[in-house]
Amino acid sequence: MKTEQLMIVKKELDLLKKHLKDSNLSAYNKNQLLAELGSAKVVSEAELPEDAVCIGSEVEIQETVSEKKYTFQIVLPAQANMKEHKMSVFAPIGTALLGYRVGAQVQWEMPDGMKTFNILSVSHKRI
Repeated sequence: MKTEQLMIVKKELDLLKKHLKDSNLSAYNKNQLLAELGSAKVVSEAELPEDAVCIGSEVEIQETVSEKKYTFQIVLPAQANMKEHKMSVFAPIGTALLGYRVGAQVQWEMPDGMKTFNILSVSHKRI
């Protein structure tokens, strides 16, 4: 369940398409990602809204059931470091959020079950 169309830059779309082929995502997440990529609006970096999640974004989200908030930066896998709050774009939550904007509600299958998150804030820190 996502409340708006995915907006993504071409290089990130290509990265997610490759991830879709090479990953061990659950069947639910593969189908979800395939559907989202098929309807995504591809934009240039200059056209990407300031509040859209992309690689390099610092994101604050809130899980809807627990109301727990999380803040992290979405990065390429080689730069991921949980101690520094840097989450790989290929981690389930990184893949789920990419391309969505502040206010979107995102439902994704996580290792511990189905979760729903609200995107509270996004700031760009291009890497």
